[in-house]
Amino acid sequence: MKHLPKHLRPRRRYLGVAIESWPDAGFGRRDLQRECWYAAQNLLGDPGAADADLQVIDFSFEEGRGWAMVRVRRSEVERARAALACVDSVDGAPVALEIMGASGTIRACEERYKGRALLKADKRNVAFADARRPAFVRGGRVDARLEDGFVGATSLDI
Repeated sequence: MKHLPKHLRPRRRYLGVAIESWPDAGFGRRDLQRECWYAAQNLLGDPGAADADLQVIDFSFEEGRGWAMVRVRRSEVERARAALACVDSVDGAPVALEIMGASGTIRACEERYKGRALLKADKRNVAFADARRPAFVRGGRVDARLEDGFVGATSLDI
């Protein structure tokens, strides 16, 4: 079977998405893909989700911070951004997805957004709730480990 000529192929855009969750959250590309499809179906309906055609192309996630590249049709970028904003948990772990921007090629999306999304967390002990506790520090945000999970705080709270 021959390929379609370039002028007949569907135009695509690539969204750079930063992912943030608790440091002990563990999920994969397929879990994020499933949640993206569900969010698009719930917001846009079945025809709208099919038109947007969300596909997670690239994915990396560790220690509560990650990055994903989502492919979408060119005419559906705004609707896809709205659908991704509706994702609030993946595989039972609460997440925040930040759409950092859109680009026309995979290479441009990686160069522009991947480095900014993958900021490493600094592990250290902090004083929180009258005790020293292990924590992950990202910029001005602190995720302190308690007995029953993590609690989010700022540098002013510790």
